[in-house]
Order: sequence, then C-alpha cells, then structure tokens
Amino acid sequence: MTARLSDIADQAGVSEATVSRAVNSKPGVSPATCQAVVRMTVLAQRMRAQRLSHRAGSLDELLDSVFALQAQDVPALRLAARARGVESLDGDAIRTWAMRGTLHLLHRDDLWVIGLLGPVFVAAGKRRRTQLGLTDDLCARAVPALREVLTEPLERPELVARLTEVGIALDPKSQAPAHLLAFAAHSGVLCRGLDDTYRLLGDLPEPGTVERLWRRYRRAYGPATVADFVTWSGLPKRMVRDLPDVADEPADPDGTVRMLGHFDSYLLGYRDRSLALDPRHAPLIQTGGGFLTPHVVVDGRVVAVWKRTGDGFEVRPFADRPDLAAESAELARFLGVGADLTWR
Repeated sequence: MTARLSDIADQAGVSEATVSRAVNSKPGVSPATCQAVVRMTVLAQRMRAQRLSHRAGSLDELLDSVFALQAQDVPALRLAARARGVESLDGDAIRTWAMRGTLHLLHRDDLWVIGLLGPVFVAAGKRRRTQLGLTDDLCARAVPALREVLTEPLERPELVARLTEVGIALDPKSQAPAHLLAFAAHSGVLCRGLDDTYRLLGDLPEPGTVERLWRRYRRAYGPATVADFVTWSGLPKRMVRDLPDVADEPADPDGTVRMLGHFDSYLLGYRDRSLALDPRHAPLIQTGGGFLTPHVVVDGRVVAVWKRTGDGFEVRPFADRPDLAAESAELARFLGVGADLTWR
C-alpha cells in the first residue's frame, strides 16, 4: 500500500496522507486533488486492462484480455501488439469487420460478435449500397457466388473478376466492390487475411448477447461507461439497456511508458478521451477521419506525439520530455531501425 501511495503522491505533487484521504473519500482534500488521484488510478487500471503495463506472453493471451485489436492497417496492428508484449501475430486469430464496422483482429473463439454486430452494420449500410446499385437481390445472389469463387485467398481485383464471371458484375473503379465485400463480411461469409487477401470465413458460433460484449469490453477497457461502450462497439443506444455493473481489476501507476502507433486501440475505446488526452493536445492526435497520430503514453496519459525519421524517431512532447530511452530502443529493435531520438 505504501508503494502505491508514494507513486500516486509523487505524480500528484501531494503527500501520501493526502492521497490516502482522497482514496478513502475522507474530508480535507480539495476537489482538484481528488480528481487528480482518481484520474491516475483509473488510467492505471486502463493500462493494465489493455495489457500495456501488464504485457501478454502470446497473441492468444493478448486477445483473451483485450478482445480485439484495430486492424485496418497491418503495420499499425503489429505496433499495437508489440506495445502489449506480442511480437508475432501467429495464433488462432481472424481479421474481419467487427466493432464500428471496421477491421479488427479477434480470436476465432470470439467470432460470435459477428452475429451480434453484423446485422446492425448491414442495416446501417443499406442506403449507401442502394446508391451504388447493390440491391437486396444482388447482395443475396452475391453470397452464394462468393462461396463459389473464393476457393483460395484472393486479392480484390481478382475476386471482382471472378464474381463477374458468375453473373455478379461490379464496377471495379467504384466503391461497389468494397461495400459488397463489407456486406459479405458482416453476413459472416468472408474475412481478410493479414496479406489483405479475402477468404471464406467458415462456420460461425451462435451470436452473442449485448451483455456478453459489454463484459468483454469492460474487461479490456475498464473503468468505462455505457456511453464509451456504445462509441466503441457501434451498437445503437436502443440495444444497450440494463447492463450489469462490472468490477474492474485494481492497478497502481508504475511509470509505464509506451510508444503507440496509428489507430491504437487504447484511445479508441472511449467516447470521452479527456482523462488520458488533454483536449488542448487532442488536435495533434485526432487529425480527422478516425485517424490517430502515433503517440506516447506515460501511466496512461498521452504526453507526446512521435514519428519515424531516417535514423530513429522524432518526438514532440507536450511538456517535459518523457524518458523514452528503454522504450525507443525496444521499438527500434522491433522495427529494425536506428534508435536516435530527435526532440521538437
């Protein structure tokens, strides 16, 4: 207990006695100090839940904890796994469209989520499919056609050509192929490999429930709110009702430093990111279109942005320079690049 209090006290700039009073809801502590102590405790819990301060030993172990990793960009996916202790994506994992209708890497055992979320995104995408000429009849005919032509992993141009041969004609220069394949993925027909080829998904388990997804979410991102869950999952609010309370694993700030890449799941798990990311610096991270700039977190707080340079990394801290010696050396080894640090 003493080590925990001293860590929090040091970061908050107050005494251990003050931290103890704040943690135990005792009088005599200013609201600002209470807020700071709560923030550090919650961020420590989130870092542990995301396996950033308590790293995993394998991809299967990691996905069991965090449920899924954002995966529309494979190099960024590899950075996310590396930050959580996993340097190989070998395992029983599937890359497919899931939360928010975007690509994620999930364990095969968790594909029940497709049956839960898929119909939501199929319905949400109907208007755009209609605009592209993807009628309900065409989409219905495309499902067995895809099962017929996907006899091997295929890149999109080859897959579109094969669909044309069996009577599903698509303009390869339009958005129609992407939307049809997303429809098929949400319908549980296909997935996408780490090499960006499309392949059949195979049999799926029975759809899970909203409560089951909520519990997995809280295990991966807690402490968090129902509003955070709605934002992360993409579920409509009408489906998210009467969810049970879920206890969060305790954790203490331990000084963990991580250099996170594009689209890292850590910030994407919350509607309100202000606990981890000062709104003054948010435009440097959230640059539009769901894009997240690579950033540095220390005990869960975003303290800098970074990018690759010829001989290492360029870092722009928001205040004091974080100690990146060990983390940048590890990241450089993983990427096979130099570890020189340039500060802006």
